[in-house]
Amino acid sequence: MMNVVYAGNHKIFKGMLLSTLSLLKHYDGPLSIYILTMELKDLDPEYLAIKDEDIFLLENELRKVNKASRVIKVDTTLLFMQDLIHSKNNDTRYTAYTLLRLLLDKIDGMPDKVLYLDTDTMIAGDIASFYNIDITNYELAGVKDRYGRFFMGPRYLNAGVLLFNLQLIKETGLFYKARLYLNKKKVFLSDQTAINKFVKKKLILKRRYNEQKQIKKDTIVRHFSMQFRIFPKFHFVNIKPWHIDKVHTILKCHDFDDIYDKYLTIRNEDNL
Repeated sequence: MMNVVYAGNHKIFKGMLLSTLSLLKHYDGPLSIYILTMELKDLDPEYLAIKDEDIFLLENELRKVNKASRVIKVDTTLLFMQDLIHSKNNDTRYTAYTLLRLLLDKIDGMPDKVLYLDTDTMIAGDIASFYNIDITNYELAGVKDRYGRFFMGPRYLNAGVLLFNLQLIKETGLFYKARLYLNKKKVFLSDQTAINKFVKKKLILKRRYNEQKQIKKDTIVRHFSMQFRIFPKFHFVNIKPWHIDKVHTILKCHDFDDIYDKYLTIRNEDNL
């Protein structure tokens, strides 16, 4: 069983659906997909949980490929209220949902090994070869951040694609330390920086497992993270997989067109 984790609110379900469809193209074995979500309208009116009907839709797509697959909705509202509601990092350019991965050690029934994927990732190759990497002696495995390795340190990892050894993380207290840190201090790239600060045993992988620039022949995961461009003047480019026209016209990426066709069909059928 491959265990995959996504996190987000109702607005980001489109990313979960796209990423899952690309995953199913490259893996037909049994899957358990854990969706971490919460509802905190008092914190932000947009903080609405993933709908049950969306979970059902996602599971239906999984079971078309493998009857043993399942989708588990994990309501982390109470855990967030207990551990992170007072974090100084709840009001940043990123939503509070980015912090939910730091609660994985407290969620009952989570398997010891999970692949965490941001909702702006697309699978492009043999994902099983990634998941099956031996991390017995590591808290996590990941790829260096494209920009952070220059500005934050040469071993600074991107947190959008991480293979977690939750058993060892519980022993080392990695997430516990990260939560305490983020409750006390406002941090640039909060959860990512906290993970990098406290992880002691990490396996650094080749960039094909989290390609943050441009898809290549050996790419396993394409991560549509923010980029910056110098010409004609310095500017940021923040194009996500669901910005289909911009993926085509600006990024010149057509590698996922078959996934887009399926995605648009599902959206039309289900009025998403």
